[in-house]
Amino acid sequence: MKILSQNVIWLLIFVAYNYLFCLADDKNKITVGAFFEREDVQSKAALNYAIDTTNMMQQHLKYALKTQILAQNDSFYCCKLLCNVTQEGSGLAAIFASKPIFESLSNRLEIPFILTKWRPASYSNKQTTVNFFPDSYLFSHGLAIIVKNLQWKNFVLLYDSDKGLVKLQQILKLNNFNSGSVIVRQLGPGPDHRPLLKEIRALNHNRIILDCDTENIIEILKQAKEVNLMESSYFNYFLTSVDAHTLDFSVLNTTANITTIRILDFTQTQSNYSTRTETALIQDGIHSFITSVNTLHVTEPIVPSPMACDQKWSHGFRISSFMRVREFFGASGPIGFDSSGRRLNFTIFVVEGNRENVVAKWRPENPEILIYMRGENDSFDALVKNMQKSVLIISSRLGPPYLMERKPRFEGEILTGNSRYEGFSMDLIDAIAGILGFKYEFRLAKDGKYGNYDPETKSWNGLIKDLLDRKADLAICDLTITHQRREVVDFSMPFMRLGISILYKKAEEKDVNIFAFLEPFSPEIWIYTATLYLVVSVILYLVARMAPGDWENPHACNPKPEKLENIWNLKNCLWLTLGSIMTQGCDILPKGISSRLATSMWWFFSLIMTSSYTANLAAFLTMERLEPTIDSAEALAKQTKIKYGTVEGGATQAFFRESNYSTYQKMWTTMIQAKPGVFEKNNADGVKRVQTTKNRLYAFLMESSQIEYEIETKCDLKQVGNWLDNKEYGIAMPIDYPYRSAINTAILKLQEEAKLTELKDKWWKKMRDEPSCPVRTLGKSSTELALDNVGGVFLVLGVGMAVAFVLAILEFLWNVRNISVEEHMTYFEALKVELIFALNVWVTKKRTKPKINSLNCVLRTE
Repeated sequence: MKILSQNVIWLLIFVAYNYLFCLADDKNKITVGAFFEREDVQSKAALNYAIDTTNMMQQHLKYALKTQILAQNDSFYCCKLLCNVTQEGSGLAAIFASKPIFESLSNRLEIPFILTKWRPASYSNKQTTVNFFPDSYLFSHGLAIIVKNLQWKNFVLLYDSDKGLVKLQQILKLNNFNSGSVIVRQLGPGPDHRPLLKEIRALNHNRIILDCDTENIIEILKQAKEVNLMESSYFNYFLTSVDAHTLDFSVLNTTANITTIRILDFTQTQSNYSTRTETALIQDGIHSFITSVNTLHVTEPIVPSPMACDQKWSHGFRISSFMRVREFFGASGPIGFDSSGRRLNFTIFVVEGNRENVVAKWRPENPEILIYMRGENDSFDALVKNMQKSVLIISSRLGPPYLMERKPRFEGEILTGNSRYEGFSMDLIDAIAGILGFKYEFRLAKDGKYGNYDPETKSWNGLIKDLLDRKADLAICDLTITHQRREVVDFSMPFMRLGISILYKKAEEKDVNIFAFLEPFSPEIWIYTATLYLVVSVILYLVARMAPGDWENPHACNPKPEKLENIWNLKNCLWLTLGSIMTQGCDILPKGISSRLATSMWWFFSLIMTSSYTANLAAFLTMERLEPTIDSAEALAKQTKIKYGTVEGGATQAFFRESNYSTYQKMWTTMIQAKPGVFEKNNADGVKRVQTTKNRLYAFLMESSQIEYEIETKCDLKQVGNWLDNKEYGIAMPIDYPYRSAINTAILKLQEEAKLTELKDKWWKKMRDEPSCPVRTLGKSSTELALDNVGGVFLVLGVGMAVAFVLAILEFLWNVRNISVEEHMTYFEALKVELIFALNVWVTKKRTKPKINSLNCVLRTE
């Protein structure tokens, strides 16, 4: 019993000794207090690991951790809790917390306050505060630079608390430099945010900046997907949470572009993607505190002590000041502070999609520059790779040669999908897809319109509406790039340049008439003139026989001739009248008064007739070579006889409606006042109206490229005048479309390789059912006369010369016959003599009778 009592006494003494020793040891430990608003296992583990590791590695100073979950959220409770903790044991040597009341009390007690969360700048200027989270102003500025480099013209900013709105204030200031608009909305208490997300969907916004707690991000994005705000790569999200790397976005199963940020560099630290930013900052904070205390303890021992709320710890300011001037590399990267305890040395990493896909980084040293981590080629390859994941919807409209319904190539062929259509637009998209490797599907706009704004309904129609309603990714046809359209959609670089011109009908060509030189006079005039020629010749013959003055002495040397002769036989009379009307005169003239009077009247008649014929012939032969009735827009505007119009609701109509040029304003006024209306539903109707309007009294104003297509096979049409303006066709796409640069690159490549020219030649000329119009010979003046106009004159000359030659042969043969009779020669001997003489062109003199020499040769010459 005695032994048992002794053992119990010794046991009690041992327990009391150990209790008193531990109690004394706890009073000498440097205690760190951590006050969490909710259970945080990861942060607690980081603190415990740092303290336990330090206690194992050193003996001179020991550290302890005291954690507390805040049961209430009011300031009085927090103040009372902190005062009680500082009076217990060895008090507190450092405080980890986020509430402003803790920061205020710790600075009054001069206990180092270590902050690891974002706080507005007004809370950071405290004597003992060391904020390991990046400076609020610099961090906000970095976010603004990132958004600026995203080049978003329009976006929606969603935030869940006023504190988050302060963090995003630099982004809101970007609107001063942005031509677009910014919509700011608060998420509200939740958890159902679908009404707000539906409102954003109705506003046709596809760029969203989301600032909320990390644990709410996935749920909000799931709700966004349910309201079709994440249905394609057209939608873009920028998440401002620095813990977005802890989330798995694959559960969303979306092709939307998600951009996140972080300040942790996982390539330089031992952390993994499950490590929250606050955990890494707490780890850096506790290591900085322990290292500072250990360093300062060497020069002056740091002794912890309990304190009341009206006391100050003598070592606190010294420790916090040393922490501020010390720079080191921690779990959150390089760390450095200013004199106020604000962290200035940090990096914001910009991540697209996967956690490993860091595309850029921002540092405070160059506050206006975003440093990209990959080259242009890598960025382009990544963009194209993402583009290949989805099927692009292409909106278009039917209209040759850009898009037409394809006919089955063989009986029984069933056309589905893209095989239903063909044309320039289809081939162009196919060529771009061949370069970029994406898939596409063509769909027709329901109303078949290009896309115009209706001020009454305040809405768009046609292809533009499909883009705004997210029914299509791209829109292509003969769609003109206009200022009004560019306010709501973007366009690719132009794939075709053109201008407005005038389509007009050619003058009807008459049948070729080689006897056109006869048309200045009517057939009756020609008959009367020919008849009169014969009648006058006969009358002149009779008058000359009756006129004494025309009977002449045949021998001038004989003053008293026995006989008189009259040279005015019927042949000479016919020659005189013919020479007169041909304006060539005659070698013999009448001498009698009556015959001269008759001849003068015939000369007067010939003068009038030949002058009239010459004037009418010149006018007639050049009439078909005159310039067209209209040759420019100015000429069209000056006249009122020829009507002109455009496509209803098209870009050409808008050009005249909005033009400030006086000529075009006058033309627009004429068009809208015309009765009946001059506007057509489409180009095909306008072309048909030009062709069918009688007397060429209608002209159609349309794009020059379409005019080229129409006049290629419609030979009765032509283009009049030069371009009235310069415009371009482009591929329309939603604003801030992510693949715009890739499409521009593909179009530029096609342009450099002359593929665009080949496509135009294919659909404008080769792929035509009708034959092309014959090419006109170039280089002739419009005033020149063709052979068709004067060919009859050549024919008359040829026939006349041929008849004369035949008559000459007949006269020659008749003369040979007379010689053979007179000279008692055979016909063939006489023919031989006359042929030899006729063919000897050098002989100019001829015997009256042929000479017969001794060799029985008959000669005509000597």
